[in-house]
Amino acid sequence: MNDITIALSKGRIFEDTAPLLKAAGITALDDPESSRKLILSTNRANVRLIIVRASDVPTYVQYGAADLGIAGKDVLQEHGGAGLYQPLDLNIACCRMMVAVPEGFDYDSAVRQGARLRIATKYVQTAREHFADKGVHVDLIKLYGSMELAPLVGLADAIVDLVSSGNTLRANHLKAVEEIMPISARLVINQAALKLKRDTIQPVLDAFSAAIKK
Repeated sequence: MNDITIALSKGRIFEDTAPLLKAAGITALDDPESSRKLILSTNRANVRLIIVRASDVPTYVQYGAADLGIAGKDVLQEHGGAGLYQPLDLNIACCRMMVAVPEGFDYDSAVRQGARLRIATKYVQTAREHFADKGVHVDLIKLYGSMELAPLVGLADAIVDLVSSGNTLRANHLKAVEEIMPISARLVINQAALKLKRDTIQPVLDAFSAAIKK
């Protein structure tokens, strides 16, 4: 029987994926939040989970270090999706990719007047495509965390980031002014693995598909 490896990230995606894995008859034998293990065994001898950084999931799957993975659309947009089959939107870890600005900043007016905006984001590729489509000139500043700080200290005019409840924006006197895209987690599969290990992967794919339709 073919062995398969599934790449997951800690936190919300792992928690939201657990019921889907259970529907496919797969249960991790260790909790990634409390275990230091990066490779987790499961109740099925031929299935293992590897715990990687969310932004690395597509890379592990692309190069065949994992056969399947679960990654947010935000991560897949930045990665580009090369070598990946993306059969399912799992409708988990849902949020929105937004442009946000300080409460006193007139974003619409700045865009209409053709202002060149400084945008702080870790989603550089997504931001570049969004503003290019709008014909807005921007300077992109790549940050890895605390995006909300950038406009507050004059580093940027606006940010592009994921927004769920909006509480963090409000706490820092920022407001969301434009939605770029809805975000949710997707199942991704290595294209070669799907051909070579279809007998093992297809039942997992079918179980995930059935679980999200309930």
